[in-house]
This record gives sequence, structure tokens and C-alpha cells, in this order.
Amino acid sequence: MWGQPPSAVRRASSAFVSAQYRKPYMSNFTKLTTESELPPIDEAKEFPCGDKTICVANVNGIYSAMDNVCLHRGGPLGQGMIEGGKVVCPWHGWAWDTKSGAAEQNPSMKVAVYPLKIENGDVLVEIELIAGPAA
Repeated sequence: MWGQPPSAVRRASSAFVSAQYRKPYMSNFTKLTTESELPPIDEAKEFPCGDKTICVANVNGIYSAMDNVCLHRGGPLGQGMIEGGKVVCPWHGWAWDTKSGAAEQNPSMKVAVYPLKIENGDVLVEIELIAGPAA
């Protein structure tokens, strides 16, 4: 790579590093709850999902799923309220966008947002799991 301009060297090096350390992911839709248990319009509710708790928000009739833990101080987002289309943490009032997961107070802070679907009355959430070593 010695005869190449520095930008080409950086691109080649970063591509190698990201490919070298990338782990495979497995998508997995998991039953979260039933449609009848979903929160009413402009409310949020928390649901257990494996070792996590998921916040499901209903913003104007559109459901979204996100991590339940506020990144500001660990408050339970599913116990918060909806204001201006965002989930507001009940502890300190941080507001989280239900589509991007970004905090209104600091957009670089983001909670994970998960795909959600309803099939035959079941509410399914897609959680990405890091694949472990092959057995």
C-alpha cells in the first residue's frame, strides 16, 4: 500500500478491521404480548421479553417498540407518557423519539428501537441476538 494516497490506505485498513471484528447477527421475532394487551392511543406500556423489558408506545394509533430503560438515569420508559409524539421518562422528563430512539435533550443518545408486527392477534418483536461461537 506504500504507493497509494493516504485516503486509500485508510479505506482499505478500516474495511479490513470492520470485517475482521464483525459478528454475525440472528434475527428473531419473539411473541411479546397479545394485541388486546397493547396500550391505548397516546400511552406507553412495558412488557417483559427474555432478559429485557420492552416499552411499547402507541403514538396516534401507531405502535413502536424500544428498550424500556432511559439512558439518562435508568427510568422505566414504559411507565412514562406520550407527549409530542415522544415517550417521556417518568423520572426526569427526558423525551425519546419512538422511530429513531433519539433523545430530544441529546440526539446522540439513542435507545434501541425494534421492529414490531401483529400476526393473528399476537404482537411480535424482532430482537437481534449476537450469535455465539459454533458448537
